[in-house]
Amino acid sequence: MTIEIIHADNPKQPEQLKQLGVLDWSIWEKEASEFPWHYDQKEVCYLLEGQVTVTPENGDPVTFGKGDLVTFPAGMNCHWHIHKDVKKHYQFF
Repeated sequence: MTIEIIHADNPKQPEQLKQLGVLDWSIWEKEASEFPWHYDQKEVCYLLEGQVTVTPENGDPVTFGKGDLVTFPAGMNCHWHIHKDVKKHYQFF
């Protein structure tokens, strides 16, 4: 299972944020911490603040941060390591 990231410096990102209506999504905040997680549904999130490394079960760590648009696949088990407090818009599909 693959985590997809569209980094803040990608010129196509602003249009994707607009098309998805990201700024109307709910906001989630979490302090620096570590925890296991399972995605029952696909999640797309847009980081307003923070830096995170997510390691999928049997996969390689993926690090992302402020300004990145990230998609997590349904059914993925992983471990979150929040390096810097996170604030993100998110939506489940």
